[in-house]
Amino acid sequence: MKITFPHMGNSHIAIKALLTGLKLEVILPPPITKRTLELGVKYSPEFACLPLKINVGNFIEALEQGADTVLMAGGWGPCRFGYYAQVERDILQDLGYSFRMVVLEAPDFKLSELLNQIKDLAGNVTTLEALRAARFAWYKLNAVDRLESCLERVLPRAVDKDKVMNLYHLALREIDGADSREQVKRVLNNRIIEMEKMEQHREPVLRIGLVGEIYTILEPSCNYHIIEQLGRMNVEVKRSVYTSNWVNDHLLGGLAKGTNRRQILASARPYLNYFVGGHGRETVGYTVEFARQSFDGIIQIGPLTCMPEIVAQSVLGQVGEQEGIPVMTMYFDEHSAAAGIQTRLEAFVDMLQRRKRLGQLPIQEEDIHAHVPGC
Repeated sequence: MKITFPHMGNSHIAIKALLTGLKLEVILPPPITKRTLELGVKYSPEFACLPLKINVGNFIEALEQGADTVLMAGGWGPCRFGYYAQVERDILQDLGYSFRMVVLEAPDFKLSELLNQIKDLAGNVTTLEALRAARFAWYKLNAVDRLESCLERVLPRAVDKDKVMNLYHLALREIDGADSREQVKRVLNNRIIEMEKMEQHREPVLRIGLVGEIYTILEPSCNYHIIEQLGRMNVEVKRSVYTSNWVNDHLLGGLAKGTNRRQILASARPYLNYFVGGHGRETVGYTVEFARQSFDGIIQIGPLTCMPEIVAQSVLGQVGEQEGIPVMTMYFDEHSAAAGIQTRLEAFVDMLQRRKRLGQLPIQEEDIHAHVPGC
């Protein structure tokens, strides 16, 4: 079996560790390029959201490299993600590719059910071996999230931002190549210490909460490296979604580490009191939480036509007004342009800086609804 999976941020490091531990041959999904997107756009329905199109392009490139099995997550609820696997399978089969599609469904908060799904992927490993593979993958996943959080904190304050990014990418490669928990721990601690010791400037640093759809937040090629762009503008970003937290909340029932999911949903309740699919309620809840933690602004991002985020956006104006925080919404599709996105980010940051200098002026209507159509 030669297995591949969708490329989503740095999650491939943990997924690779899991599948390798299950004694499977892994065909890593190639980094997302212009060709990836062109393939996905060419063969996907026009109305499909950007993550599906990227997935299709990803899978075509991996199948070209010899993959014969595609691993995909399942889903349920109003979000169209639950149909991704079936639609992608049909598209690829119509193109003449021969492969097996394996869909991992979220368990009903039973760890044994999840472990059995993982074990069944390979079939020739023991339960103990599957458990060890899952634990090592979980360890790497948390290490990557800690590294990403460090980057979000250090980059906006660093004088030499290029050096920070180089250290970050070096650490990712080292974590990927580590074959023991001790080695992962050593690499992570050493690189974080290096990054935190770098010279810092004395200029003011804004704090922006980044909320929205999970794939758009986690995949830099989909959001045009928005966290790095903002960091280079001296903006610290805090995300609503970190991969290990999502796995903990949705796959492990909050048992692996602490969770604030109930608090987030409670914060959303006065504005959005029902499940709308995807991360709609989380987008609203985190916006409230970030505002109460004195963040300077909120950026909501998602793929164009994402219904859960559109529903969330419909109430974010009210949230921004009542909680006293500016909110900008940006949607991405294959027609988005890097120059336009950068210009809008710079304009939003400039507005926040001006607002902070002048002592938190009352939010104007254009500040609340700083919507970016077509991006």
